[in-house]
Amino acid sequence: MIHSLFLVNSSGDIFLEKHWKSVVSRSVCDYFFEAQERASEPENVPPVIPTPHHYLISVLRHSIYFVAVIQSEVPPLFVIEFLHRVVDTFQDYFGVCTEAAIKDNVVVVYELLEEMLDNGFPLATESNILKELIKPPTILRTVVNTITGSTNVGEQLPTGQLSVVPWRRTGVKYTNNEAYFDVVEEIDAIIDKSGSTITAEIQGVIDACNPRLLDDVSFHPCVRFKRWEAERILSFIPPDGNFRLLSYHVSSQNLVAIPVYVKHNITFREGSSQGRFELTLGPKQTMGKGVEAVLVSSQLPRGVLNTNLNPTQGTYTFDPVTKLLSWDVGKINPQKLPSLKGSMSLQAGASKPDENPTINIQTEGESVGYVRGEVQTIQRHQVHDQSWQIPGPDIEAGLATLWPLHHNHYCTTERRGGGGE
Repeated sequence: MIHSLFLVNSSGDIFLEKHWKSVVSRSVCDYFFEAQERASEPENVPPVIPTPHHYLISVLRHSIYFVAVIQSEVPPLFVIEFLHRVVDTFQDYFGVCTEAAIKDNVVVVYELLEEMLDNGFPLATESNILKELIKPPTILRTVVNTITGSTNVGEQLPTGQLSVVPWRRTGVKYTNNEAYFDVVEEIDAIIDKSGSTITAEIQGVIDACNPRLLDDVSFHPCVRFKRWEAERILSFIPPDGNFRLLSYHVSSQNLVAIPVYVKHNITFREGSSQGRFELTLGPKQTMGKGVEAVLVSSQLPRGVLNTNLNPTQGTYTFDPVTKLLSWDVGKINPQKLPSLKGSMSLQAGASKPDENPTINIQTEGESVGYVRGEVQTIQRHQVHDQSWQIPGPDIEAGLATLWPLHHNHYCTTERRGGGGE
């Protein structure tokens, strides 16, 4: 299925390649580089690129393109999901998935890729299984391997590899029968000039939310899908270790509460070399925990030469080469709303931009709760954030019941918003 894998950095250089069948020349990536040059943004590169003899399927994660070379037609989502699994595995092993981390652990990377694919077909993709096959790198293990000449490859076949539940070792027991769940949501929203929400949708990785709002759900293989389809209950045998239980999508047809509002005014005068930039942020609710880690960015028109802005809170930067304006606001104080106001200078002879730039806003909010495993019964619980409430589905983990106490981790991120018209 997958003949080769190329890792391309943001500069367009191939810094790692792996071949499972015949060796594919690097020249096949020329088609990818051409598509990369035509794309206005790095994430706009087409995920599937046909060539005369191959298909190039790629994903962009952490400023690295993972490009798989396919010779025959296969479901693209199948390959894309595998590439995401590769990235998640690297991140689980090395802490971060960056070019430097991959180069520093290149031996482990090749060992992992060799185990994850067998003759180009996915074989072992579960993290807990891979950690029995390939030991995660540590400073002590690296020193010992260098002195003794040994490797990180395990000597025994994982006990769960040949079982009906390959994601969990056989016979594993713990003193405390507990399960911890993280709830992470990303809200994509478009906000008009007056601060009203035009459209919004949620992408989430979960373990607690209202099952009736979920339009599209992707489960871990451990979930009993028929039980979910019939009763909207998550019944599963949990893997031994960290894992992603499910990902979900909530469409804009459902009510999505945006934690902040935006008011902005971006104008360019006809025949003038000056423009005006005004932006104000504020929380929609003043009670509860405030909105934190607010980051505003905007891709200004090419004709903008420089900016002279005054932030009332935080710091801002403007890159005259990429024309990217970034404003690190931090935590919003409801008593004193942060604003960014000032002028923009256009290049000599530059005409008035045809349209105003889009403003992207990232925020984070977090609250804490706890889930503990007990036996016999199932209960429904709810998780509260500062501006909306998300009831959780019934969750059955083997014989464990999840009770709401006080340490379930919940994080909501607003990722995009605001038009400049």
